[in-house]
Amino acid sequence: MLPKIQEYIKSHGGGPMIPYSAAFESEVVSGIEDDKDAQAARAKELGAISMIDRIIKSGYRNLQLIHYFTAGADEVKCWTMRDGTKAPGAAGIIHTDFEKGFICAEVMKFSDLEEHGSEQEVKGAGLYKQNGKEYVVLDGDVIFFRFNVTTKAKENKK
Repeated sequence: MLPKIQEYIKSHGGGPMIPYSAAFESEVVSGIEDDKDAQAARAKELGAISMIDRIIKSGYRNLQLIHYFTAGADEVKCWTMRDGTKAPGAAGIIHTDFEKGFICAEVMKFSDLEEHGSEQEVKGAGLYKQNGKEYVVLDGDVIFFRFNVTTKAKENKK
């Protein structure tokens, strides 16, 4: 059946085909959801290769999705968005107020953070940038959004 399915896909616009077994993938991750090495060992033990990573990567690529990160003293969060999104739109993924009151996005590349070891070192190397509303967020950016949301003063009623 796989050649017939592949031919159907080709004749209807093309795209990736990733054969997998949901039951197999479920067995691979059962009880070890957060341990990639253990999952790979279990897949090998079961006699096949897990397709989960391939499915996820293909899905992100075909849906044109990327990640950016926000970080604070107590947590790091990963956010998913469409490739080509400008900074205010990326801020709006966190909260609509961030988009409405967008001032700027302070950005460093994850690869720069990894190489230099800290935000201070990235800044010291001149690789920490302030970007405005036209900045297109890139995959792997680490962003601190500056925003200001003010409420309009209520008019005094007569």
